[in-house]
Amino acid sequence: MSVFQGSAVAAITPFRDGKVDFDSYGRLIDWLIDEGSDAIVSCGTTGEASTLEWREQIETIAFAVKRANGRVPVLAGVGANATSEAVEGSKGAEDIGADALLHVTPYYNKCSRQGLIEHFMACAKAVKIPIILYSVPSRTGLNIAPDVCAELADVDNIVGIKEASGDISQVAEIARVTRGKEFDLWSGNDDMIIPLMSVGGVGAISTVANIVPRQIHELCATYASGDKDEAARIQLDLKPLIDAVFMEVNPIPIKAAAHLMGLCEYEYRLPLCPLEATNFDRLKKCMGDYKLV
Repeated sequence: MSVFQGSAVAAITPFRDGKVDFDSYGRLIDWLIDEGSDAIVSCGTTGEASTLEWREQIETIAFAVKRANGRVPVLAGVGANATSEAVEGSKGAEDIGADALLHVTPYYNKCSRQGLIEHFMACAKAVKIPIILYSVPSRTGLNIAPDVCAELADVDNIVGIKEASGDISQVAEIARVTRGKEFDLWSGNDDMIIPLMSVGGVGAISTVANIVPRQIHELCATYASGDKDEAARIQLDLKPLIDAVFMEVNPIPIKAAAHLMGLCEYEYRLPLCPLEATNFDRLKKCMGDYKLV
């Protein structure tokens, strides 16, 4: 049940006048696919899912599925800190045609190891489509340890993990304990795509790909083809841009960058707000260096 290999874009959710801007979202999806993206994530962290009402989240995922129209898989971000809500979201996303689900750990609750396993298993039992785990402890306060990955990898439709702990030693241990199982690893950190792929990862779920989708696709494809030196060059050449995109909490800078490229309005929902002025200037200069503006 491998979902994709290469680069998935954790797509921003454009807003206009306080509402989801579906016109801009549709154009963004078309451009990301035309630029070679291998999958689209709708309503992930970068998509500001935590500020969307449930009705809006389902509408946004459904729109992405319809717009992609089978050209690439659409992954639906449906994680929640209440298992009942995560199960409901899983069923809803499956019903509207999502190809796979992206499930972040239950944030704030910080459940036990057993609670975490039971949470993900409840979501998996509720649907037939693949589930990708999402570990980003810096945001949720809860890590998915390697031994938990090893146990969940035995569940038929839990097929991999977006690993964003920033701990390459942990990533290597996940790769080791899931070796031989149908369990894929994707980098959740744009500056660690090559390190993760070097221990068996199959690609990335990327934030910076919102503005450089072709380059992130080529980075993953180049490494997978065996040209490691060229892949390393691409990874290192992108490092200053990646740093700029994460100078403030995601997705504030990436949405500002997308706005500078004319991809969306410069609009967020509180508690997210525009970049500090000095950081906006720094981001704009960096994008100019990359000839993006």
